[in-house]
Amino acid sequence: MSDWIISISGTETGHHLALGLALLAAFLHALFGALQKGRHDPWLSRAAIDASYGIMAAPIALFVVPWPEPFMWPIFATVFVIHVCYKLLQAMTYTRGAYTVVYPVVRGTAPLFAVIGAGIVFGEHFTWGQWAGVGVLLAGIYGLALYNLRTITVNRETMVPALALAVATGAFVALYTTYDAYGIRATADPFTFLAWFFFIDGWFMPIVTARRWVRLPGSEIVPLLKRGVIGAIVAYFSFGAIMLATRLDKVGEAAVLRETSTVFAALIGWLVLGEKVGPRRTALMALIAVGAVIVEMAGR
Repeated sequence: MSDWIISISGTETGHHLALGLALLAAFLHALFGALQKGRHDPWLSRAAIDASYGIMAAPIALFVVPWPEPFMWPIFATVFVIHVCYKLLQAMTYTRGAYTVVYPVVRGTAPLFAVIGAGIVFGEHFTWGQWAGVGVLLAGIYGLALYNLRTITVNRETMVPALALAVATGAFVALYTTYDAYGIRATADPFTFLAWFFFIDGWFMPIVTARRWVRLPGSEIVPLLKRGVIGAIVAYFSFGAIMLATRLDKVGEAAVLRETSTVFAALIGWLVLGEKVGPRRTALMALIAVGAVIVEMAGR
């Protein structure tokens, strides 16, 4: 499988596969965000997910895939720090804002920074049409933010810090997307990067939330652990899909296409979490997705 993925990187076949993987990652990441945001404490939800995928990845990392080359350890250390910052910001964001309010801002802010990062790190360049698509996407994002500032009344006192944290979280999404793409391209076997990423990444949140677990009612532990296992499986496919997409094709395009997750987030927030979305916010979320589609079409 690894040899086949490497052989089609940069080809038309690789491009089409990367497109499908980026869209799959979009849906799964919206689902992942809903799992973390659900009725449980977002910090504990994330800890349960991380612990689950760390434990599940251990035997694969240690006994199945080739071990990382020596030069990969500093890369993994940097990846770990970036993801720790991202998780802390994300948990603080979800604690202060409704899922359908903060999620689009998080996911929509990321592409602009990711495109810039991909240009600096990988020498990728967008056409004028693609930049127009990014502009449409950003119009939807910040139009959504302004609309929420004007209309949302629940948790109004935390809306501004929630949106500010969402923008900061989006910046770290772009940072980890770019740097992780660098990491998965640096190692000979892409599955080595994925297995060791999950193994290393899975331990911070369970440790930092240890006191919260002690205070948790016993009746909440089993549901949280179940959510953790489901979230771990979703994370494997979501993160794995977008990382393979960046290995197969352009990092910037994959990052932008993933932000069609805002549409899936709106549906999940409405159908599963019972949050009111409304036609205006739905239209603005769809505008973000339209911008992502323009980026893809203008690049061909």
